[in-house]
Amino acid sequence: MERDPFDWTDDEARRRERSGLVRTLRPRPAESGLLDLASNDYLGLTRHPAVTGAAAEAARRWGAGATGSRLVTGSTELHADLERELAAFCGFEAALVLSSGYAANLAALTALTARDSLLLSDAGNHASIVDGCRLSRAETVVVPHAEPEAVRKTLDAHAGRRALMVSDAVFSVDGDAAPLGELAEVCRTRGAALLVDDAHGLGVLGAGGRGTPDAAGIAGASGVVATVTLSKSLGSQGGAILGPARVIGHLVNAARTFIFDTGLAPAAVGGALESLRLLRREPARADRAREVARTLHRLLTGAGLTAVRPDAAVVSVRAPSPEAAVRWAAECRAAGLLVGCFRPPSVPDGVSRIRLTARADLTDQQIGTAVDTIVSLAPGDAS
Repeated sequence: MERDPFDWTDDEARRRERSGLVRTLRPRPAESGLLDLASNDYLGLTRHPAVTGAAAEAARRWGAGATGSRLVTGSTELHADLERELAAFCGFEAALVLSSGYAANLAALTALTARDSLLLSDAGNHASIVDGCRLSRAETVVVPHAEPEAVRKTLDAHAGRRALMVSDAVFSVDGDAAPLGELAEVCRTRGAALLVDDAHGLGVLGAGGRGTPDAAGIAGASGVVATVTLSKSLGSQGGAILGPARVIGHLVNAARTFIFDTGLAPAAVGGALESLRLLRREPARADRAREVARTLHRLLTGAGLTAVRPDAAVVSVRAPSPEAAVRWAAECRAAGLLVGCFRPPSVPDGVSRIRLTARADLTDQQIGTAVDTIVSLAPGDAS
């Protein structure tokens, strides 16, 4: 009897079921009565009338799609405007817009390294960075989480080699910020470049939300490159790389996920550009997002739960097991509250969590409702 070549997927499904690691797509309706503390819409801009209006106008003017790669027909004047304004806002010389933050990390990591170079990666980095390291073909050394001294020792042990250190600016699991100032100094004194993924910092940290490199005083430094996403604080879609003009020029010519990918759709570009302009006009949104995160943390820990102190807008609450985390999140959903659920293998330390994302547009009443729901449904051994 012939065996179906995909029978092995049934074995994998049973393994995931036994481990409590089954993931399920949940299509959301256009309108929902759930209180959302799971999305990455940190500034509450994804449905802002000015942002959706700009996205719609961009689609009407430039078309529904980019029509090709950026080097063929996929670059519009709108893309150039976004790149210019984003670089100026964040304090960098130039910017390059790609179709996603994931693509931006792959582009930077593969085009700024070579087989004979050294790549240092923080142990807590996002999956897109991990995948970029694998694709880079450089010698990769995973260094302990947020330890500049480990970076120094590794660079000293490989003195003279072309090297790049890569780190999330704000880590997506626990919401803690990397010691960017110290990392930048270690890299500068040893001739290494620093690549910072600021997906969770842009719009939340820095002066008026200008990002973690701005907050750390390293924005625009000659040896620093940053990647950002347009899908979190800016409420749209896409990603970008920020850095010296000569580095951006190199990426245009060498980054495969830029060269061979269709350009970002005009609607996403238009929405992100309007969000950026709105943030410039209303910088207090960044302050409010951080305030909401601190309030959530204070109330949850005050109720006896274990939560990591947030450096930006992510609040991580420990769960006793993967099964408990899934059940906790499901019960919150049934009670009208949407929270994230992180469990292995998504979490590098193997500790399961529910994850809350603070939003600048949450009211004090909504914050109180969310905390009451989470605390009342917490597993008995969650503290």
